[in-house]
Amino acid sequence: MAVPESAPQRITDARERFAVLVPHLRPDELRARIAELEGLMGAADFWDDADRAAKTSSEHSRASRKLAVHDGLESDLDDLDGLLELAEEDEDLAGELVEQLDSIEARLADLEEERLFSGPYDAGDALVTVNAGAGGTDAQDWAEMVLRMQMKWAEARGFKVDLLEASAGEQAGIKSATFRAQGDHAYGLFGAERGVHRLVRISPFDSQGRRQTAFAGLEVAPVVDEIGDIEIRDEDLRVDTYRASGAGGQHVNKTDSAVRLTHQPTGIVVACQQERSQTANKETAMKMLYAKIVEQKERERQEEISREKGEAQDVGWGSQIRSYVLNPYTMVKDLRTGVETGNVQQVLDGDLDQFVRAWLLQQSQA
Repeated sequence: MAVPESAPQRITDARERFAVLVPHLRPDELRARIAELEGLMGAADFWDDADRAAKTSSEHSRASRKLAVHDGLESDLDDLDGLLELAEEDEDLAGELVEQLDSIEARLADLEEERLFSGPYDAGDALVTVNAGAGGTDAQDWAEMVLRMQMKWAEARGFKVDLLEASAGEQAGIKSATFRAQGDHAYGLFGAERGVHRLVRISPFDSQGRRQTAFAGLEVAPVVDEIGDIEIRDEDLRVDTYRASGAGGQHVNKTDSAVRLTHQPTGIVVACQQERSQTANKETAMKMLYAKIVEQKERERQEEISREKGEAQDVGWGSQIRSYVLNPYTMVKDLRTGVETGNVQQVLDGDLDQFVRAWLLQQSQA
């Protein structure tokens, strides 16, 4: 193939985009911090404090990944002029040039997205809870579809996904479920999905084949390591144990190992049935409870700021954000940004990037 006429301009644009991002990437600061962390990790007593060692190692890994992204882009951009010159002389290299440009532009887009995160917890992991709303069995089936969609999107973004708890519906689907998405900026990204998701379709549970509307709510809480001034008193906590549910077979728990915690002052309820032991499930559930309380405090803080500014309130962060229509036509439309697509199945299979990026951009501009 011949070298595309657009290649020189794409190279120029890519370099300009990278120059804008360098102050955000702060490579010199990253190098200094990595060297500092490596000094700490090389100390003889480094592993004496396991928690501190784990946090230091985790920070070192994150900083090293960020620096590697910067250095890789810088190197690949430097190589483009030479590759362009070679491709103009040897058309067999034109494909390699286009692939390199595609790769660079994709990495730049990821970094530009990262710049949109400004919240205190945006860089960390997320606890994502899906609840069936109005609509009976249809809503419970829809909640399971939303759960699948969100988990597939998380996996496609490279997040580690752990399903912590799921409560099955009476006939189909789920009443609620919670999973943890572990990876860079998981909380910041899932913030774009918080709210009510609306489905319109011919109900598979209606013998008369009527069109039904169902709702599912999605809540997101940050996973926090430092609890700060949050205190949970034993007398404010109700602990219930029950038998973990499952699809059957050897993985069904035969003991009451699942744990449900109710924080009575706030009414927050969390549950975990992922682990085999009751102790481990309670420990995970406590972390989930802390996360939910942090999210509630952050929501209250944002609402207070909005009241002081005289801004309209987004009621409970739970307003309808997106409609998924399967009948009489097919369309997914985000009601906040206006982004829409007719490829509903692709969205239900986890292709949410266009909606998320549009919302993040809208928030940053606001």
